[in-house]
Amino acid sequence: MSETHHHHQGTHAERSTLSTRAAMASVASALVLLGLKGWAAAATGSVAMLGSLADTALDLLASLVTLFGVRIAAQPADHDHRFGHGKAEALVAMVQVVIISASAVAIAVRSIQRLAHGAETSHAELGIGVSLVAILLTFALTSYQKHVVRRTGSVAISTDHLHYQSDMLLNGAVIVALVLDQYLHLQGSDALFGLVLAAWLLWGAWKGSRQVLAQLMDQEWPSEDRASFLAEAATYPELAGLHDLRTRSSGTHRFVQFHVWVPGEWTVREAHDRMDMIEEKLQQRFPNTEILIHLDPEGHTDRETMLSSELTESR
Repeated sequence: MSETHHHHQGTHAERSTLSTRAAMASVASALVLLGLKGWAAAATGSVAMLGSLADTALDLLASLVTLFGVRIAAQPADHDHRFGHGKAEALVAMVQVVIISASAVAIAVRSIQRLAHGAETSHAELGIGVSLVAILLTFALTSYQKHVVRRTGSVAISTDHLHYQSDMLLNGAVIVALVLDQYLHLQGSDALFGLVLAAWLLWGAWKGSRQVLAQLMDQEWPSEDRASFLAEAATYPELAGLHDLRTRSSGTHRFVQFHVWVPGEWTVREAHDRMDMIEEKLQQRFPNTEILIHLDPEGHTDRETMLSSELTESR
C-alpha cells in the first residue's frame, strides 16, 4: 500500500491576510457604530435604538473574537496540530452564534417591558440620521466581507457577515419604528419592532450554527462540491477505480481522501509517481485542498472499504 499527500501553502498566506483584514474592518466599523448609537439611544429613548446599540456592542465583541480566531486559524500546522488550526474559526463562529442569541433574548425582554409599561421616544431625526449612517457603513463592510468569503471560504468571516447583514435590516427597522412612533403616533410600534428584530437575530443565529456544526462534526462537503470533485477525478483513467471517498473542512482548508484500485503488476514507485502527478493537477483545480490517496491492488476489498462504499452510495 502506498499513501501520498501534498499540501499547498502558497495561497494559505493570502487567505489568512484577507480574513484578518476583514476581521479588523469589522472591529473598526463596530467601534464607530457603537459611539454613534450610544449617543442616539441616550437622546431618543427608543427601545429599538437601544436594541440596535446592544447588538452593535455584541458585534464588537464578536468581531474581536473573530479577529482572534482567524489569527489562530492562520497558523500553519505544527507538531501538536498536524492538520492545522482551522477549527479555531468554527469555534469562534460558535461563540458568535451564542452572542447573537443572547443579544436577541435581551432585546426581546426589553421590548416586552416597554409594551407592558409604555414609554415615549423623542428626537426621531437624530435616531434616523444615525441609522442611515449605520446602514451605509454596514453595507460597505458586508460588501467587503462577501468578497473575502468568496476568496477564502472563511466560516468565521461568513458568520460575521451574516449578522452584519441582519444589522442593515435592524437599522432600517429602527427608522420605521421611530417614524411610526413619533410621526404617526402609533404607540407600541417601537417595542413591537424590537420583538421582530429579536426574532430575526435568533433566525440568523440558527442558520449560522448549522454551518459551524457542519465543520466541527466533520460533515461531508456539500453534494455539488463532491460531485464536482468526482467529475474532475473521472477525467483521469488511473482513477477509474476510485472508491471510499471522504471529505471534510477545517476553517478555510479542505481535506479529501479516497482509495483507488490500481493494476497489481504496477510497482510501488510507478503507482506513487502516477498518483503524485494526478494529485498535483487536482490541487490546481481545487486549491486549498489536501488530498490523500490510498492505493489498493485491483479486486482488493476489505470490510471497512465495503462499508464505506455502501455509505457513499446511500448518500
